[in-house]
Amino acid sequence: MRAHDIETLVSVGRPEIAADGSFAVFASSRPDIAANRAVGQLWRVELPEGAPRRLTRGIADGSPKLSPDASRIAFVRGDAKGKPQVHVVAAGGGEPVQATDAVLGVEDFAWSPDGATIAYLARVPETGRYGSVEGLDASAEAPRHITGVRWHANGLGYLGDRPAHIFVIAAPQPDSEPFYEPAAAVRPDDETPPKKIVVAAEARSLTDGATSHSGLVFTKDGRELLTVPDEIEPDRRDLRNRVIAVAVDGSGEREVLSADAGLSLSALDVADDGTIALLANEVGEGVDFVAPGVGLWLLDEGSPVRLTDVDDIDLGEMGSHITAVGDAFLVQDRTRGRVRLIRVARDGAISEILGGDLEVNGHAAVGDRVVAAVARPDSFGELVLVDDGVARTLTSFGARAAASGIALPRELTVTGRDGYPVHGWVATPEGDGPFPVILQIHGGPFASYGVHLFDETQVLVDAGYAVVYSNPRGSAGYGRAHGRSIRQQMGTVDFADVIDFLEGAIAADDRLDGDRVGVQGGSYGGYLTAWVIAHDDRFAGAIVERGFLEPVSFQGTSDIGSFFGDEYVGISADDIARQSPMAVVGQVTTPTLVMHSELDFRCPLEQATRYYSALKRQGTEAELLVFPGENHELTRSGQPRHRVERFAAVLDWWRRHLPVD
Repeated sequence: MRAHDIETLVSVGRPEIAADGSFAVFASSRPDIAANRAVGQLWRVELPEGAPRRLTRGIADGSPKLSPDASRIAFVRGDAKGKPQVHVVAAGGGEPVQATDAVLGVEDFAWSPDGATIAYLARVPETGRYGSVEGLDASAEAPRHITGVRWHANGLGYLGDRPAHIFVIAAPQPDSEPFYEPAAAVRPDDETPPKKIVVAAEARSLTDGATSHSGLVFTKDGRELLTVPDEIEPDRRDLRNRVIAVAVDGSGEREVLSADAGLSLSALDVADDGTIALLANEVGEGVDFVAPGVGLWLLDEGSPVRLTDVDDIDLGEMGSHITAVGDAFLVQDRTRGRVRLIRVARDGAISEILGGDLEVNGHAAVGDRVVAAVARPDSFGELVLVDDGVARTLTSFGARAAASGIALPRELTVTGRDGYPVHGWVATPEGDGPFPVILQIHGGPFASYGVHLFDETQVLVDAGYAVVYSNPRGSAGYGRAHGRSIRQQMGTVDFADVIDFLEGAIAADDRLDGDRVGVQGGSYGGYLTAWVIAHDDRFAGAIVERGFLEPVSFQGTSDIGSFFGDEYVGISADDIARQSPMAVVGQVTTPTLVMHSELDFRCPLEQATRYYSALKRQGTEAELLVFPGENHELTRSGQPRHRVERFAAVLDWWRRHLPVD
């Protein structure tokens, strides 16, 4: 796989299934280099034997949700200004109808149980901001008065001046009369010309004020909407959440779950009997988020009851959600680089629905019929049907990627210096070698490398490098103790694990040249790469990307700075210095390429520039590459041309410092 082959990486979004189980709908997405954006449409597949067919032809249609009677599909598509709006199309296909006209676009939406109403979340800008006043650009806006401990978010920007509020609107019928552009005409001066009509109904706001909201689920009677308020804290970060129920008729709200329960929420759903299920983790007094142990909880008269074990089951994978099926719930459990789909009964009994060498990214179910979006070693995304316990793949999106050339990694477990088992993978080019070796380190740190097709590894292998990557202590998917082992001990056992795995992989395969090695990583992987080269000079070169490099300034610049560094490296000057790459940058002699994105608010650009400047000042060979217009998600969802240019820079760096020949 080469850099331009990212166009073959087709992902499959969270699917929906009709109430009678007769068909499913889903969205696909892939990078398009010519369009320089992600593109994708909606698909429909008849169950159990049908072939998928493309249902829409928009540029980037996504997030399909079936109406309760499965006659219509609501989904998100950009409007004439490029803002994401809810559109509705007949379930069999046809011309979509625009349902919303939110100034800054829609963030989430839900059908009412009777299918008559669509509720949605949309950010409401202060007057004069974000283009809400014609001709007033950002540089001429009024100053922002900030009094809280957080003010921005990666991929979004400022928070406080555009809170997300709940709206409801009548759901349009896709066969209704279309609107027509009013024609120009000679009119008296006092006559107001007709405006172009975009949507059929006027939206009604259910919330207002400075408090934002996230998550949107109707109660079974349709009278209320469950949501999570997000209030910017005045003095100290608090990750605990509340759940409130907002009356659809506008009569008020009530608290369903108090912050005193000590839970941080990531998803919620409502069972057929009205029971509220949550994906959540305990955060102590409000910020203990390290290796959070996300589990499934049920609300029993306002009191949460945990169904899954914090040490055995981890439901915290990005995009995890709940599907209520009868008296049970389907959820995604990450373990050892896989994400399996499990069924959790109300008594806590667990059974596996879909497992093996795959990562489940989304699911839907009716009775015993389940559809799941999965990624595998040979495919970035497919739709799988599980019918009466038998799994069958319904799509073949991975065929193009496979045709581009894929090296299937070999799984390996290495016993570390202290006897701890370090689990990971080795991917090698074809041939006898010897191959130069690149040690890859993942971000997080409470994340993990997995078994899905990974372009970062594949492009390096295609260029002739053996790639070694593992899930050291601090990673997710190996129990909570594994994840918490580096809390205020960063650069200790995690450093030992990646080095021990590298040495074990080289010792186990004589095709790997231990005398020619490089190291690279992003985010926390950038942190650990910088730490590695300050303590081990065996590497011919290093790439430090979007790194957490200076904990002191991170506290005041990152969107998670109000709690992340405090929990991971502590707050005392001694603790911070003991774990800070900037504190040991003077020990670095390895040639280093520092890569970062201009609009990265997770690990802000100053982290990179300070580190790079320190390397240059002391005479260490270093280069800096900054991507304009990108944020922390460049490698995953950045502009395709930038992603290709990034790969070109990576390969150029390794050609100069770790040549294959």
